[in-house]
Amino acid sequence: MDQIFENTATAFALKSDSELERAYFLFKMISNEPLVKMGSVITNFAFKAHLPVEGLIRATVFDHFCGGINERDCLPVVDRMWEKGVCSVLDYSVEGKEEEDPFDTATEIILTILDFVKEKEAIPYAVFKPTGFGRFALYQKVSEKKELTKEEQAEWQRIINRFDKVCKKAHDLEVSLLIDGEESWIQDAADDLAEDMMCKYNKKKRIVFNTLQTYRWDRLPYLKSLHQRAEKDGFKVGMKVVRGAYMEKENDRAKEKGYTSPICKSKAETDENFNATIEYMVENLDTLSIFSGTHNEDSCYRLMQLMADKGIDKNNEHVWFGQLYGMSDHISFNLAANGYNVAKYLPFGPVRDVMPYLIRRADENTSVAGQTSRELTLLKKERKRRKI
Repeated sequence: MDQIFENTATAFALKSDSELERAYFLFKMISNEPLVKMGSVITNFAFKAHLPVEGLIRATVFDHFCGGINERDCLPVVDRMWEKGVCSVLDYSVEGKEEEDPFDTATEIILTILDFVKEKEAIPYAVFKPTGFGRFALYQKVSEKKELTKEEQAEWQRIINRFDKVCKKAHDLEVSLLIDGEESWIQDAADDLAEDMMCKYNKKKRIVFNTLQTYRWDRLPYLKSLHQRAEKDGFKVGMKVVRGAYMEKENDRAKEKGYTSPICKSKAETDENFNATIEYMVENLDTLSIFSGTHNEDSCYRLMQLMADKGIDKNNEHVWFGQLYGMSDHISFNLAANGYNVAKYLPFGPVRDVMPYLIRRADENTSVAGQTSRELTLLKKERKRRKI
């Protein structure tokens, strides 16, 4: 397999010299773990104290990792990336709300984005997070099979209705909809809802996609079980396959509560689990569709090789690669230049509301061994090529 990810001219073609310098500065900062932790504390304090920091954040970390403050604000970024063959997934990245009004607001935003998906070839998917539609604690209670009060039953029904409303519209428009993953102790409730939506709306096309976080050792057996149900009940399965986003939180909770961690024991086991899941899906593309969300070059090469070995076209509609906006441009833009289906997750939302997402991104970059150093190496290479 040709090693395509070293081409920095293609990777950073859309970045001006000043944008390249900003990226280099940001990843230098993110590489310093104490600085990231201190910056997170200071930022949270600044917002709580109503200090005027939004302009500074917007001009630096926000604009690097986010598309804008609303969906229309994202369109210039969407159009620029589309010029290079890279699609966008508009991701309303407001997290951790507890009141009902934000859940209804999030639902209406996803419904609007579905119209964008229908209208713009550059936006092939919509996406939502289950906790964008309802309270974390309620998902947990349902996952634990605890009895709900009458008020909670009504609240849970509203969550079901929100799921159904957006999935039905996606089905009616014939566009695809990704459902993001959550922490393991609330994921069962989200999985059940996603399965119900697949059974209802994926009879002919792969409309509804759930997420498999393969740092969990039980996810491939879960997929195989779901696949059997799909074959029996006559529906298709769409899956976004990722490694996962909550490893430290998962391990800490398992230790605190005295149960076996759902997380693989090592990164090597996680890598093996991810690759085995992708391989299983490639073997079953008649029923399954893959959105491979990874910043791991080896996993991308693995999927590319599997496609080549099976004679699967690079632009097969049932195989997509995905990365986050602001990261791994060397993967995204080089894959697109070589004819593969690629989409960038493009977060958006009010600066203040998106800060939890941005802090999580910084923490993940700091904790994932090699991620930030790889970004810096490639940025240095491109700076040298341009002789900045």
